[in-house]
Parts: sequence; C-alpha cells; structure tokens
Amino acid sequence: MEEGVFCSDTSCAFRKAGFPVSQTQPVLIDFDTSIFERALYENDDGSALPRDVSRRSIGSRLHRIISGANPIASKNCETFRQLLKARSPRPTVLVIGGGTIGCGAEELYRDPSIDLVGTDVYASQNTTLVADAHRLPFEDHVFDGVWLQAVLEHVLEPATVVAEIHRVLRPSGLVYAETPFMQQVHERAYDFTRFTQSGHRWLFRHFDEIRAGPVGGAGVALIWAIRYFARALGAGDKLSRLISLPFFWLRFFDTIGRGRAVADGASGVFFLGRRDERAIGPHSMPRYYEGQQ
Repeated sequence: MEEGVFCSDTSCAFRKAGFPVSQTQPVLIDFDTSIFERALYENDDGSALPRDVSRRSIGSRLHRIISGANPIASKNCETFRQLLKARSPRPTVLVIGGGTIGCGAEELYRDPSIDLVGTDVYASQNTTLVADAHRLPFEDHVFDGVWLQAVLEHVLEPATVVAEIHRVLRPSGLVYAETPFMQQVHERAYDFTRFTQSGHRWLFRHFDEIRAGPVGGAGVALIWAIRYFARALGAGDKLSRLISLPFFWLRFFDTIGRGRAVADGASGVFFLGRRDERAIGPHSMPRYYEGQQ
C-alpha cells in the first residue's frame, strides 16, 4: 500500500508523485499557483524565514516587553468561543497561520470541546497540515469558525483568502481576523499589505460584523516607528529592538483613547463576524467610517 497523500484528480500533478511531507505533515500546496516553491519543503523546517514557534527567543521576549499582551484578542477569543459553543457542542475551527499560537488565542487551544485544525505555510507542533490560504485544501462548509492573526498582510491576494474562508465556513460560521495597519515590513519578502479599519471591513464585506476595532493604538505604532527609524539609520534588527525598548511605556497611552481617532492611528485592526450570503454595499462605507465612535 502506498504511503503519503496523493491527489484523486487524474489531471493533478500530485496524482502519482504525491504531495511533499514536512515534519510528518502533508504539504497540500498547489505550487504552480503559490508564492512558495516545492524545493522549500525539501529543507528540514520547510520555512522561508526563521520561526520562533515557542516564542522564547530574545527577539520574541523583547517584542512582548515592547508591545505588551493582547487583551483585545483575549476578550475576542472568549466571545468567539462562546459563540462557537452556542452553534455546536463540539465546534471545529480552522486556524490559518497557526504555526505559532497567536497572542491572546491561548484559551482557544486549551478548550477541550473545540476541535482545532491548524494550518500554516510551515509545519509545527501546532499545525495539522501545511497549506497556502489562497487555496485551502478543504471542502465547502466544513468549519464552524476560522481564526487568523497577522496573516492577511503576508498573502498576495487577501480578497482571495477571505473568499476561501467564506467558502469553507458553514452558514453563519464565525471568523476572527487581526491585521496590521500602522506597522512596517516585518516579514521581509513575504510582507505585502496593510488595512485601515474601513478597508478591513470592506475586505470582509460578505460577513455580518459582530465587533471590530483597533488592536494596539498610536502608542504601539510609535514604538514600531522608532525601531524602524533606527533601522533606517543603519542599526540592525537586534540593535533597533534594543533602541526602541526604553519607549515601551508609550503603549500604555493606548488604553486612554477611544473611537475613530484611535482607529485612524492604530497599530492593527480586528474583525469578528459571521458568514453571510449578502455583501454590504459601497455606499455604506462612508457611514461605516463615521460610525467608528
């Protein structure tokens, strides 16, 4: 009996050769349409960039000191979990970009009543398989929820990824996304896009909004700017982190501001919503911005 994962489509390139395997996990990527090349997954870690999955490196620890925790994600994770359980006694959730557990998403992983399917473009102990979110290897309407943090800035076509999320969600299924706004490039060649809160809402226009807003305000954005100002003057990545460290206190000002002014200068934005068959219209977007009180 043949081992591995093979494509059932007779015209598929993986019909005979099968899909690659990384750390015992199948790499279900259509390399002809993906930014990632098959040769990448012949390496030990199958990753284009170094990954600190445990978040214990000096860089990760400095990042936590500078940026702090993510209480917004923690609060939204609790809402997400409760809404999931109202849908099903044992919901199934797809985590896109789940190679590393997102800050604030820990309870999602600790909940024994939720079945998680983790995916990323590299394999880790937190993933089930490797996939490119532009073409998710799942049938239609199979998940109760989809969770993704700091993912959409790293994909070439965010609208295509969101359409795939819509496809794999069951009717009225839940989505939670966090995406940077006022942040500099942080994944080198794999960093492409930023979103305002309004732009993020339009991206998820085929979803009914439950809650949306900023994640990290102008204080966190200013710390990022100081760090990248130092980098622009010649400081390397590690030195620039150290230079920005004394300004960690700026993030505490983010707890003071409210409303549209915070969103206009936010470090990132979030969207929590339900799958809908209808989309909001273009004429609703100016009113949406004005409603960010």
